[in-house]
Amino acid sequence: MTIPALAPLFVGDFEYYRNMLVIKGEDRRSGIPVRDLISPEGLAWLLAEYRRFQPGDDDRALLSLWSRYYFVKLTVPVAAANLVLGHELPVSLDRIEVILDENGLPEAFRLPDAGRPFATPPGGPYDRFRELLDHNFEPLIEAWSRQVKVSRRVLWNNAANYFEWLISTMSAGGVPDALLEDGRQLIALEKRPDGRPNPMASPVRYVERGESCEPHRQRRHCCIRYRLPDLPLCRNCPHLDRPPKGALLPDEA
Repeated sequence: MTIPALAPLFVGDFEYYRNMLVIKGEDRRSGIPVRDLISPEGLAWLLAEYRRFQPGDDDRALLSLWSRYYFVKLTVPVAAANLVLGHELPVSLDRIEVILDENGLPEAFRLPDAGRPFATPPGGPYDRFRELLDHNFEPLIEAWSRQVKVSRRVLWNNAANYFEWLISTMSAGGVPDALLEDGRQLIALEKRPDGRPNPMASPVRYVERGESCEPHRQRRHCCIRYRLPDLPLCRNCPHLDRPPKGALLPDEA
């Protein structure tokens, strides 16, 4: 069931995300606290569960691929609600559960409540997206990177890639530029206000392919899914022009 305040978002290109956020008490499916997935035991369980459906013995590639589904299904509805409706959702690790589908992948996220409009206008992108970035993505990525030795850059790029896609899609769909400004700034600024690097910065580049061709959208970092059996490089992989040894090209899978 869609959160009523968010219903206006889930039309057209975004209808797919209509039921990805549900409220505690209104959805009875079995869920897993996301906080549990950053413990060694919880992460080991997650990888074992996912391996039942996606073969492969490279834990880094398995986790990276699983995280892509996690990031896109959480980022799109949460960031869209934030930018377009000015509505903040409670998505910190300690407060949400993930509901898995029959393939061991994220199907929906259960929130403790429906959130609320910002009490005061956010003071820039880091203020606006603090709940999502500082209290969900960062602790998740830090824990996964330590335990599985997957690059932080890869995981952050998995998240930022979908965020950039969202901003581009909303812009092309006619969402006013003023509503998207904080989103654009989040992927444009190289530094956070405290001087640390911004891991969401410049997640993709647009590579010219000739006068008669649209620029090719290319990720900054490979998600390494090609390390899993029978999975090719993505069509926006930075390695397409120089594939790693043994990697399948998209049209070869």
